[in-house]
Amino acid sequence: MREDAPSKTAQGVALRRAAHQLLDRPRVFEDPLAVAMAGPRAAEEILSAPERWATDESRRLRAFLAARSRYAEERLAEAIGRGVRQYAILGAGLDTYAYRDPHACADLRVFEVDHPATQEWKRARLRQAGIPVPDWLTFVPVDFERQALAGELAAAGFRADRPAFFAWLGVLIYLTLESAGATLQFIGGCPPLSGVAFDYAIPASEPNPAQASGRDRLAARVARAGEPFRLFFEAPRLAVMLHQLGFRDLEDLGAAEIDALYFKDRVDGLRLGLGRGRLASAWV
Repeated sequence: MREDAPSKTAQGVALRRAAHQLLDRPRVFEDPLAVAMAGPRAAEEILSAPERWATDESRRLRAFLAARSRYAEERLAEAIGRGVRQYAILGAGLDTYAYRDPHACADLRVFEVDHPATQEWKRARLRQAGIPVPDWLTFVPVDFERQALAGELAAAGFRADRPAFFAWLGVLIYLTLESAGATLQFIGGCPPLSGVAFDYAIPASEPNPAQASGRDRLAARVARAGEPFRLFFEAPRLAVMLHQLGFRDLEDLGAAEIDALYFKDRVDGLRLGLGRGRLASAWV
């Protein structure tokens, strides 16, 4: 992405999270701040063009974004139940967890990690929406390709000697293998009970022409935004890598498993169907 500009894909994700709140019933992921964070004209933009959000391609992407947010926060709840009190959101974008924190009573410390330009843009958006920044939140500006996550988190007050949970959504696909591996190595070296939830994509293999066409259009859009897809994993290869980095208790869900978990018996077409996006979690 450009050094002096916020992530365009972060805005696209926020708009789709808002569309899920406005258009889909029942909601897979409840986020009462999503529409406000998407911008002052988000609701009008979504509701004035229903046909844009009714295509199979739009529903599949919206479904995946809703499912991955819910999945990460469900795994976070497990971590809190195990005694974890540090939560780092890597590539936070316009994520709203810290501002609607359902676990505030657990004394959870939240660290939002993101590219400096995107983080400044988010803070301006928070002010514009009148959403206060809570005391338990710390912003940590980091360029994953150029800065060491461990050092920047430590400078922000993160305790490396205590377990932590990490959410890493919508980031891995844009990184090099080297920077992704360095981040996973850092998390894998955290104390026992630490964990991470993330999404990733497998290499293209769809025989379905419509699915391949939708995939190619999405790849072209993010490339035009200056944030091209870079990194894909075969699930077995990723599992080996995670074990080598110190992780255990791996869970890796494909589209069919995600649909069964979050979209079973829906009649509105909101589901993943086929797709390369996967959800995973791993524990130290």
